[in-house]
Amino acid sequence: METNRRLKNLERSEIRIMSVECEKVNGINMAQGICDLKLPPGLARGAKAAIDGGVNQYTRFDGLSSLRRAISEKLSKFNRISADPEKNIVVTCGSTGALYSACLALFNPGDEVLLFEPFYGYHEYTLLALDLTPVYVRLSPPGWRVDFDLLEKKVSGKTRAIIINTPANPTGKVLSREELQMIADFCVRHDLLILTDEIYEYIVYDGGEHISPGSMPEIKDRVVTISGFSKTFSITGWRIGYSASDERFCTRIGCASDLVYVCAPAPLQEGVAETVFSLPDEYYGELKRSFEAKRDKFCEALCKAGLTPYVPEGAYYVLADCENLPGSDSKEKAMYLLGKTGVAGVPGGAFYREGGGESLIRFCYAKSDAALNEACERLLILK
Repeated sequence: METNRRLKNLERSEIRIMSVECEKVNGINMAQGICDLKLPPGLARGAKAAIDGGVNQYTRFDGLSSLRRAISEKLSKFNRISADPEKNIVVTCGSTGALYSACLALFNPGDEVLLFEPFYGYHEYTLLALDLTPVYVRLSPPGWRVDFDLLEKKVSGKTRAIIINTPANPTGKVLSREELQMIADFCVRHDLLILTDEIYEYIVYDGGEHISPGSMPEIKDRVVTISGFSKTFSITGWRIGYSASDERFCTRIGCASDLVYVCAPAPLQEGVAETVFSLPDEYYGELKRSFEAKRDKFCEALCKAGLTPYVPEGAYYVLADCENLPGSDSKEKAMYLLGKTGVAGVPGGAFYREGGGESLIRFCYAKSDAALNEACERLLILK
């Protein structure tokens, strides 16, 4: 029997594949973006209290009002985005669910969406699953700066939107104000929507600044801001995300989310809502400092091992040059590294569609100090 044609080109994520391979050898999984750090104080307690208190049924299609209010306050304070909790916010099953719902609600099969390459795989898979056409715009190391001449060449009469990810997975790129202004001008000129994935928004290094496109007055009405709490609170399995957008988009996104997911887990929504309200600013400052220290430690180890890192500006991933490892492509190189050291990374080719990345491996360093220290020691075998 023939299966869905739209899904025939989708493959199991290399991130998941390498996680399985890592488990087989009892290695250190630096492939999947699983943050194994402790939860913020009171978060689990709040979710348990919600369960005991009876918050166990369907929520409204756009999420619990307590969480929408918390998100609205957070957006105003941190992102400088004005979002009415009754008109502009939808709580979703993770930020991935927010992106899927937005694409399902706003685009038609055959529409083109610009996607920077290297990309996060689930961004591409979402477009392909909905019969949308990704149009790839290559970024080049070491700075991963946007080539605006190339961007102009990629636009067509079918182009409806651009997806941006800042801070970015896998590059760690943080879009500068200058770049965002040029992207804004480009999107106004071509009448494009902007889907912006900001799940790593609090993790920016070296005194850098995270800027939300939705805070820019000239484009705020054409921006769908997507984020969540998986990375900030180390709760990737809770699946609590959200989108914020103009009211004319928000209702449609909410209906799409309701159709596909019904709602995010109710007691976990309540637990997150209480935490967002209660955490001091110092929590976010310490989060940034902690990940910056982990980045510096791991990048130093990569250098000693002869795997030159492209030092990230944000998020908690690093792409490293693995050209010197045996293997004809990035998958063979990643498998050699796993077999030799027991450290799992993601083949760089997984983040490209039109060739590229074959001398790269991506690592996630959101690990406990013990696991990270062990990974650094194991990499020294390569010296």
